Amino acid sequence: MFRNFIERVGVMNCIMLLVVVSIIIVAEVLFLQGKKMDAIFIAFWAPTILGFMNYLKYKK
Repeated sequence: MFRNFIERVGVMNCIMLLVVVSIIIVAEVLFLQGKKMDAIFIAFWAPTILGFMNYLKYKK
């Protein structure tokens, strides 16, 4: 199951998706700890990385 997904999406894209998920988790933890401005700042990284991935995908 995971092997099929990795072959379809690509190894680098899977790594970047794991990075995005970890960024979201870190932002949630910071938000729950009361560091709301830090959480918002870090949470903006996830869509930025996803947008950059789309840009590189369709640049060809």
